[in-house]
Amino acid sequence: MEARASAKYLRGSSQKARLVIDMIRGKNVNQALAILRYSNKRAALGIEKCVRSAIANANETAEKANIAVDPDELWLKAAYVDRGPTKHRSRLRPAPQGRAYRQRRHFCHVTILLSSDKPGDKVTPESAAPAASRKAKRGGAAAAPRARRAEAAKKSESPEPESKDKKTATKKAASKKVSAKPEAEKKSSGKSEKTTGRKKHGE
Repeated sequence: MEARASAKYLRGSSQKARLVIDMIRGKNVNQALAILRYSNKRAALGIEKCVRSAIANANETAEKANIAVDPDELWLKAAYVDRGPTKHRSRLRPAPQGRAYRQRRHFCHVTILLSSDKPGDKVTPESAAPAASRKAKRGGAAAAPRARRAEAAKKSESPEPESKDKKTATKKAASKKVSAKPEAEKKSSGKSEKTTGRKKHGE
């Protein structure tokens, strides 16, 4: 079971919030809350509220689905930060050589996804395979090309071993072809010599 929570328009840039998110990604909920509680970063407070909101969402969805879920077994499957709007304020900050810098206010959006499944669980190939369409299940023209492709793939993966008789027959045929070529060349060269000799004799 999965539960999602998002906190929008948190004060601070997305780059600074990612430093906190990287510390808690993929960890247990209790470990993440402990890290956020004792972190000195400004973004930790808003992210902690988002994690607690995701835990509450997980409990609510479990109650609606009539499933027993232990909040201590939840872990952060995904956590990411998106860039929010940047507001230009009318305030200025003094800069060197009589210049002034504009002050900009950055915001970010945090999204956290919790899961009750164990992190080590692997997806089986049967569950990962896409579901077949209705036409493929019924068969017919839609399923025919797929069946042909599957048969061709099986043949290419497991080629049939040739028998010894076939191998010897192919070797003999190849040797005959090789031996036949020089004989044909000799015959053709002899004929050409005879023809040239006759012409000389007649002259």
